[in-house]
Amino acid sequence: MVGMSPNKGWMGAPWGGVWDPPPYDVAPPSPRHPTVKVKKPIQTKFRMPVFNWVALKPSQIDGTVFTELNDEKVLQELDMSDFEEQFKTKAQGPAVDISALKVKATQKAPSKVTLMESNRAKNLAITLRKGGRSVQDICTAIETYDQQALSLDFLELLLRFLPTEYERTLIGKFEREQQPLEELSDEDQFMIRFSKIPRLAERMNVMIFLGNFSDTAQLLMPQLNAIIAASMSLKSSSKLRNILEIVLAFGNYMNSSKRGAAYGFRLQSLDALLEMKSTDRKQTLLHYLVRVITEKYPELTGFHTELHFLDKAGTVSLDSVLQDVRSLQQGMELTRKEFMRQDDSPVLKDFLKVNTEVMEKLQADSKTAKEAYESAVEYFGENPKTSPPTTFFPMFMRFIRAYKKAEQDIELWKKQEAAAKEAESSPPGSQDQPELPIQKAKRQQMDMIAELKKKQMVKEPLIYEGKDGAIEDIISALKTVPFTARTGKRSSRLFCDVSFNEESPL
Repeated sequence: MVGMSPNKGWMGAPWGGVWDPPPYDVAPPSPRHPTVKVKKPIQTKFRMPVFNWVALKPSQIDGTVFTELNDEKVLQELDMSDFEEQFKTKAQGPAVDISALKVKATQKAPSKVTLMESNRAKNLAITLRKGGRSVQDICTAIETYDQQALSLDFLELLLRFLPTEYERTLIGKFEREQQPLEELSDEDQFMIRFSKIPRLAERMNVMIFLGNFSDTAQLLMPQLNAIIAASMSLKSSSKLRNILEIVLAFGNYMNSSKRGAAYGFRLQSLDALLEMKSTDRKQTLLHYLVRVITEKYPELTGFHTELHFLDKAGTVSLDSVLQDVRSLQQGMELTRKEFMRQDDSPVLKDFLKVNTEVMEKLQADSKTAKEAYESAVEYFGENPKTSPPTTFFPMFMRFIRAYKKAEQDIELWKKQEAAAKEAESSPPGSQDQPELPIQKAKRQQMDMIAELKKKQMVKEPLIYEGKDGAIEDIISALKTVPFTARTGKRSSRLFCDVSFNEESPL
């Protein structure tokens, strides 16, 4: 211990034995101060708040005023009951009989009967409060499939508290012993009544199924329809087939002498049409194909109008949709079985009457969607197992966007060429022709450069033009990059030119 000599301690006394504990009412002696009487803890009738002081140890009061004080004498002189009443902590019951406590402390408190684990019971209590209904009302609503009485969210929460086998065993033991129900908590009493509902799990699942069916069906149908429409339109498009034929012809023309002739290609190869550029780097292979199609096969332009709902189908997880349909079918079968067991339920009877046809259509559409999709994927040389809709349809969407962008580029180039030829044919100094936007922007840029150069000749230049035309680059960047005041940031487009083959949205 701190302050002890090395050869002394509680486990090793100077004589080699065990250190004897101090007397009950006397503190351990210290060589620096006299013996201090040990103070016994005070038992109050009420729980009192904690007074946050910094207490001194017996070894710290030697030579201080505290050696002259006797607080126990003060407590004997005063009636502390009024103090306790005014300073006790809140939410306490009546005063505790200290003598009675001492008697009870020697007796073992009777154990309270519990049927549920404490955390599970606590969570059930929270769930029941959310329901806002009595135990009897909840159980009656489940027995009669009353969806108006219990919300779907509450049912899904309550499903977590189906009685376990162990809880059912405890309930059976409690009932055999004929113990008073009042000894149980509200949660345990609910669990006993809850467990008495016939086919409880089946009823709960049926109620949740009834509540979810309509919304789920309305969510699944459009997704199935998108897959069907997109798959069938791709497979039936004659214009798309002819365009792929042209791509195959150009690919073989370039590759057959080196790699041999190809009889087909993977759809991802369509992306490569944007990567191959002409010798002068001014156009891509796709631009050239668009020119050929426009001039030689004009009937193929607008081929994308034959394709439908590719964007929507490209967001569908077909496997998940088909699984959801199977889950609905299982729920419908469970509902039919419950109805067969009690055909007097008007709720189940009305539900089956209204929704059986809906379920049959969902099943038929899911089968059609699966067959149509697999047929389309295989038709274009892909594998349905490795090409989900989220991969398959976007390949066509990218090609369509790139094709439209190439058409726009070619149209713009034609206008620029026509304007340039017209400018060359015009007499010098002619003011009759209107100035094109590009020409106007270039003229304004040159005027600004000339003005800056003129100012640099008057005073010390702040920006040096240098060999690479720094002024022109800065002005071009300011015109290219969006300007936002006081942000201190500029778009990364400052360092990369926008390529003419950039895709534009559909």
